[in-house]
Amino acid sequence: MDRLASFGNDPFDKPPCRGCSSPLTEPYIKCAECGPSPFLLCLQCFTRGFEYKKHESDHKYEIMTSDFPVLEPGWTAQEEMALLEAVMDCGFGNWQDVAYQMRTKTKEECESHYMKNFINNPLFSSTLLSLRKTKDSRFAEGAIPFKPTDDPPRPTFDSVLSRDMAGYMPARADFMEEFDNYAEWDLKDIDFVDDDSDILRALKLAVVDIYHSRLKERQRRKKRFARVAGPIEHDKFIESHALEFELRREIHRLQEYRKAGIKSFCSAKVYERAKRMREDERRKRTMLCDVLQYIQDGRACQQWLSKQAAIRAATGRRSAPPLNLTGLPGTEKLNEREKELCQVVRLVPGAYLEYKQALLNECRRQGGLRLAQARALIKIDVNKTRKIYDFLIKEGYITKA
Repeated sequence: MDRLASFGNDPFDKPPCRGCSSPLTEPYIKCAECGPSPFLLCLQCFTRGFEYKKHESDHKYEIMTSDFPVLEPGWTAQEEMALLEAVMDCGFGNWQDVAYQMRTKTKEECESHYMKNFINNPLFSSTLLSLRKTKDSRFAEGAIPFKPTDDPPRPTFDSVLSRDMAGYMPARADFMEEFDNYAEWDLKDIDFVDDDSDILRALKLAVVDIYHSRLKERQRRKKRFARVAGPIEHDKFIESHALEFELRREIHRLQEYRKAGIKSFCSAKVYERAKRMREDERRKRTMLCDVLQYIQDGRACQQWLSKQAAIRAATGRRSAPPLNLTGLPGTEKLNEREKELCQVVRLVPGAYLEYKQALLNECRRQGGLRLAQARALIKIDVNKTRKIYDFLIKEGYITKA
């Protein structure tokens, strides 16, 4: 009896039977004398005494199966593999989805078995610790001393340039170019018809299975941290990461104020207004110099106009003007700060009051509210939800979970 086979649950992962060419299902037979490539037979061909070239029916053989316990009784090797694959697909902590994918175990059984044998198992922890010590000792002699410095130059967080560089579309919560972006090309010409032969149909199914594995890898790369943390911990990590960028941006802004000798927020508003005016004047002077430089040359002038049009197209459309709340129902129920929020976010007062009440009810019910929960509750643009959530937190209407 051999140990666990190196093939997955999918029959197309295994080589076919050398006798009848059918997909192998456990248990099956492996010749112990033929090699180096494995000579595999199904039970039917083995009982018939199938022989081929150097393989003879009296050769020694091994029974390949994974229907035996490995870590504890009641859990076969095949179920251990299925558990590890389900945790990788669904993420650590999503035991309900893990149990649904396994089909043979309950949510409680999956959680207790995984925690006992793969997290709290002293054998695995000591092995990982020894491997880490070995790796550290291997690179200790030639290690290069590193001294932490300031962050490298990077675009301002949430700026147009940072989103263009990352290829990330915040409103869609997706990327312009995915990992393995052309994985769908292998499927575009596949068509299943009734008169397909068995081999051709099996080949098409194998291509579809390969495509699914590529989609798994694409999804796995999107949630590196989600595989080792639960959904709540992952959401908290992402929100904390975004909060870190916001705090860094605010610190840099306050340092700029202090450097300019500003000591009050009222003076800071005047400083920002004067700064924008200086930048506008500088931009106009630069544009005027360019016009005077190229106005004598028609071709150069045309090139300059094309360049300016490209710059405007790259910077995107201008932000929409504030919403006029005059005469809109529900405006009288808002205070001045809420009116300012609705104008900036361009949200009608009635909708804002409805969203506000929904968030307040959910916060009271759970004793706190996270941004991810707010976005799941309010089905609008994620950027608007973030502004409403931050405003309610700042005003003390709701608290963070």
